[in-house]
Amino acid sequence: MTKLVAMCGMDCAACSAYKATQADDDKLRAQTAAEWTEMFKHEFKPEDINCDGCTSEGRHVEYCGMCEIRACGLGRKLTTCAGCDDYACDKLQGFFKNVPPGARENLEALRAARS
Repeated sequence: MTKLVAMCGMDCAACSAYKATQADDDKLRAQTAAEWTEMFKHEFKPEDINCDGCTSEGRHVEYCGMCEIRACGLGRKLTTCAGCDDYACDKLQGFFKNVPPGARENLEALRAARS
């Protein structure tokens, strides 16, 4: 699978919610819901695990639909935060502290490709 980069730099194509949705895989939805319930201390049900990618107008997992980074980028009509004049803002810096390093690297690569 190729990378489908979310507004924040996360690789949507590597996300189990995205994979479950695209494959219509109810077993993976249930597994993801259980893992995320434990990880985020928030109850997820298998039917909550539906996502067509951050910047799509399709389905999103509840949190992603409310994400302030996503809302900011969409409001600025960006594809990702890599194209933002305010890169990397405080919201994004805080986000980077709580996720695997790949998100920052994805955005840095996109920024470098623009030059």
